[in-house]
Amino acid sequence: MTKYDLVIIGAGPSGYAAAMRALDFRKKVLLIERDRVGGAGVTNGALSSKTWWELSRETSAFRRNLKRFNIEAPSVNYDEIQAEVKSAVRERKTMLELHMDQLKDSNYADLLEFKIGTAKLVGQTEIEITNGVSKEVVHGDHIILATGSRPRYLPDLPIDEKIVMTSDGIESMTDFPESMVIVGAGVIGCEYATIFSGFGRTKVHLIDKGDRILPFEDEDVVNIIERNMENKGVLIHRNSKLIRMEIKNERVEYELEYDDGGKEIFNVEKALVSVGRIPNYESLWDDSVDIKIDRRGVEDNDTQTNVSNIYAVGDLTADISLVNVGELEGRYAVERIFGKPKRKLVYENISNIMFLSPEVAGVGLNETQAREKGLNYKVVTLDYSCIPRAIAKRNTQGFIKLLVTNDDDMKILGMKVVGNHASSAIQAVAVLISMNKGIEELAECVHPHPSITEGIQECVRMLMGKSLFKPTALRGKLSCRTCVDCVYEDITFD
Repeated sequence: MTKYDLVIIGAGPSGYAAAMRALDFRKKVLLIERDRVGGAGVTNGALSSKTWWELSRETSAFRRNLKRFNIEAPSVNYDEIQAEVKSAVRERKTMLELHMDQLKDSNYADLLEFKIGTAKLVGQTEIEITNGVSKEVVHGDHIILATGSRPRYLPDLPIDEKIVMTSDGIESMTDFPESMVIVGAGVIGCEYATIFSGFGRTKVHLIDKGDRILPFEDEDVVNIIERNMENKGVLIHRNSKLIRMEIKNERVEYELEYDDGGKEIFNVEKALVSVGRIPNYESLWDDSVDIKIDRRGVEDNDTQTNVSNIYAVGDLTADISLVNVGELEGRYAVERIFGKPKRKLVYENISNIMFLSPEVAGVGLNETQAREKGLNYKVVTLDYSCIPRAIAKRNTQGFIKLLVTNDDDMKILGMKVVGNHASSAIQAVAVLISMNKGIEELAECVHPHPSITEGIQECVRMLMGKSLFKPTALRGKLSCRTCVDCVYEDITFD
């Protein structure tokens, strides 16, 4: 029986990151993957969907500016778009595989081994690997489970991944559908609504059980996203409940019931079910390994399961289902096993992006979460029309919103950026949150000009009473307020 210091099951973002961190400790590592290196972080997930989004955004922007070129809108070639997405996936997957292969000719040559197969724990330190008809059992002093997640199925829906699909079935389409209903108005559902409406070839319907999409988000964020969706022809079914969905004549018929008791029937070409993801832990261990699970996934304490030498990371634990979080947890688990982490694993400064129109990026708390926690805070908002870079890009739709504690320290609670370059604007604030710092470091930092990050500086200066633009003069463009017991009051500086 071959013995390893560490066996990692799953070569998605979490498992791959864990394997590479273990090499830093000069440990003998076995990485096992049953399907594709990169997992959902590359295929049928983060990278593929974001490539779709980038191509959709480019297409939408081109159509919006046709007058500059004095031409009519050309047709969008689905085969070319799909080929570009597959090329992006292949490029990333090949790089990950090439990297592992070239490690064989480096100073890590005898440390990392990669196997294709289905892994199952048959003991606390024994892993059975099945590849076709062959089986072998290996020993791992420590084990990291990183098997990821898959789309959640709803039992009453006829999901066949051809007509009624999850995100796994998107790649099987051969052309843009003329119409599509999306079940689920969370992040993934709204991203796909943005993607398909952006190409201008698909009439998108979006089912929302509440009175607005993205219920966890602040109202001012949602207002922009909803308005842009509807301007691109998206039909949002608000306050609705899906009571029936059937495949009829190779199309989808669905029936909704509204909060007022009314019912309505619709017919579309395709359906996309986007109601979250569930962890992959079925058949991952036998009865001799008593790993505890709950309704969300594998239970863990700072990545360690109740079995002392077994750790679980990424979507398997459902802490936060993001690629960057999975990688962070994978690396942290290795540091716990073979070293001593310099800092505790925290999630308060995790940056996130929603690929919508426009893009939305955030870190820390939003206002909805701050109110739910009963916090008193100061909040400043700056419209993109006040930022020279946004003006130069000829797109001033969006805003920056910064939340700080309602005291003299003004420690940063969170920030939300809606608009162009949103994802590039939040990292400095994420660092300050992790350091438990206030806002002074940002006030006098010299930002490049013109840049979107200058808007952050202006937000900070407003809070400190020394801004270039005064909120009392540019109402509707700027605001600087306190929120105490959910009551807002403008901040004035005498």
